[in-house]
Amino acid sequence: MFHFGRIALSSPNIVLIISAVVPALALLFFAYRFDRVEKESPGLLWNLVVTGVFSCLIALVLERIFGTVLDAVLPENSPAYPVVLYFGVVALSEEGAKYLLLRNKTWNSTEFNYRFDAVVYAVFVSLGFALWENITYVLHYGLSTALVRALTAIPGHAAFGVFMGAFYGLDRQEDRMGREKTSRLFRILSIACPALLHGTYDYIASTQGLAAGFVFFVLALFLSSFFLLRRGAREDRRI
Repeated sequence: MFHFGRIALSSPNIVLIISAVVPALALLFFAYRFDRVEKESPGLLWNLVVTGVFSCLIALVLERIFGTVLDAVLPENSPAYPVVLYFGVVALSEEGAKYLLLRNKTWNSTEFNYRFDAVVYAVFVSLGFALWENITYVLHYGLSTALVRALTAIPGHAAFGVFMGAFYGLDRQEDRMGREKTSRLFRILSIACPALLHGTYDYIASTQGLAAGFVFFVLALFLSSFFLLRRGAREDRRI
């Protein structure tokens, strides 16, 4: 029997880990198939998944710091508290950590030569984040959590990655063309758009009486990210 933090890795826990990992791996393969012009190297893609794991750990630290500040500034029963928590603390910490490590790993990569590469990179980082987060949730809360998250949180992170990558690719394209103002705009949108979607997801999911709204939002998020993924692959161009 091995030990993973405070959790014993017995055979039942290994089953839970597999159930937590498989949905993320399936979506990684799904996104990879859309990169039809020039496949990225396995080494780079594996590094991006590991980068996503590290971004999860960084986000955890940031959330604790900003959460402590939030608790000191606003009472928990304040109407503004959940808005700041989900949009400011959670969403910005998580999407910001993903973006910063994504940019650090890929911005100057010689493999980053097509606009759709950015979408692949962002999805791989996001799913690395989701994979690690999912393992911790499933080990603590069980197999039923694995099923729920496989249908919601895991594809949710992938969808946030698609939007991040779409703007990140435009950022890189404009930067190489010397258009600093539009490059900066797309850079901001690379974080702001997925953070807004992420915050909306968490806020609706955590608010009582919005179950129908959550289902509608999730379906709209997944469909729009799928069409954006497909369109990005179809209209891919060298940068």
